[in-house]
Amino acid sequence: MRIAKPLLLVTTPLGVAGAIYEAHRLAGGLVFLMVALIGLITVAIGSLVLTIRREAAAEAQRAAAEARAIEPAASNSEHA
Repeated sequence: MRIAKPLLLVTTPLGVAGAIYEAHRLAGGLVFLMVALIGLITVAIGSLVLTIRREAAAEAQRAAAEARAIEPAASNSEHA
């Protein structure tokens, strides 16, 4: 995975750029459709990632609040 991840991060955009260039060379109107589809997929993946991060942050905040609420109750019962 040390080599695969950087390799994919470099070659994927190069492949997409090459495909867009070839689409322009073969059929100009196809470029618009390809770019629109790539943009739509990018927005969908971006919104999915943001939603997952937002939910994970909310869950972490909720867990931290519960831990803080339980901690004082436990310390109060020790002193009684």
